[in-house]
Amino acid sequence: MGMQGACSISSFISYAVLFILFDIEAVFLYPWAVNLLNFKNAGLGGFFLLEMFFFLLILVVGLYYIWKKGALEWD
Repeated sequence: MGMQGACSISSFISYAVLFILFDIEAVFLYPWAVNLLNFKNAGLGGFFLLEMFFFLLILVVGLYYIWKKGALEWD
């Protein structure tokens, strides 16, 4: 297989892990979107919205970090 094959496999694994991380984000966003109106009616809409913006900010900062680190480059 050689070194090029090993590098290709490690790059593929890196992409797979990043895909899983950002795919799990959608698992958290869907129930939030479905229940936002219920929380708004209960008086917790502002807190719930602020909490989700903070969650998305963490994800955007993580994406920016891996982009600048070069983890998304396919060599």
